[in-house]
Amino acid sequence: MQSVAAAVTMVRDDAFFLKAWVRYYGDLLGRENCYVVNHGRGAEVAELAEGCNIVGIPGDPHPNFDMKRWRLLNGLVAGLRSYYSHVIVGDVDELVVLDPAEGRSLRDWLADQPIRRVLTPLGLEVIHRIDLEPEPVAAQILGPRRHVRLAPHYSKPCVLSLGTKIARGGHFTQASKLFTPEPLYLFHLKFCDFENYVAVMDRRNAVTEAVGAGVKEAAIGRHWFAEARGEDRAVFEGFAALRQEDGFALDWVRKRMQRSWKPRGETGFWQFDRPEYDLQYALPERFFGLF
Repeated sequence: MQSVAAAVTMVRDDAFFLKAWVRYYGDLLGRENCYVVNHGRGAEVAELAEGCNIVGIPGDPHPNFDMKRWRLLNGLVAGLRSYYSHVIVGDVDELVVLDPAEGRSLRDWLADQPIRRVLTPLGLEVIHRIDLEPEPVAAQILGPRRHVRLAPHYSKPCVLSLGTKIARGGHFTQASKLFTPEPLYLFHLKFCDFENYVAVMDRRNAVTEAVGAGVKEAAIGRHWFAEARGEDRAVFEGFAALRQEDGFALDWVRKRMQRSWKPRGETGFWQFDRPEYDLQYALPERFFGLF
């Protein structure tokens, strides 16, 4: 009999996000069902992920880093599917969350879901409203941070019980049917804390500088490059200008995803439209303390 679910990520140095990832998925699934690829075999990553399944790989800079990363993650997911009904895969600053209104854990909810599917949670970006939220984040992120930005770019097909290929970046798969369960969200944490954001971006800029290739030459996300970074404080101050929506009814976004579902050209992948929404929501208190 297969186990219910595993979680897989790859990380290099991002201790802040790894702590949250391990705490969250370790509590939900058990650390024995968490798989951490330790890019560069960092000692701090190994220590923080103790009890998880740690795969150490070389950390040499490479212009096609993201391409190589997703080739490895695709292989891991394909293998783990033989042992788990569902495999959750994504970046270390992304967490799949079940709405607490469901009254049960994500693991228990997944145990009741049909298999041979790819589930696409609705993407939400946790934002640090530096004008309203002076308190730091420590053991918990949600609570000190109470605002989210609608982020279709992070509505990723990341819960897999079907054999399929995931595109570089994790934004697309070759699965031709779209499943967007109403209570399922993907929380992206990149902007959840101003001070941590500055430190992370400094490290990522250093990585791309070591690679020695420009934005156009390297298969690495544009946001890793110093020239695409912008002014950090201005980025966070800009969150106050996002239109504040009442309530937390987001099914209209899922309906738009379904209506725009189509093949991604001749690539073999499938996609939905990912427009930019300048909208923010106050997160309901039932989410506070989840991570």
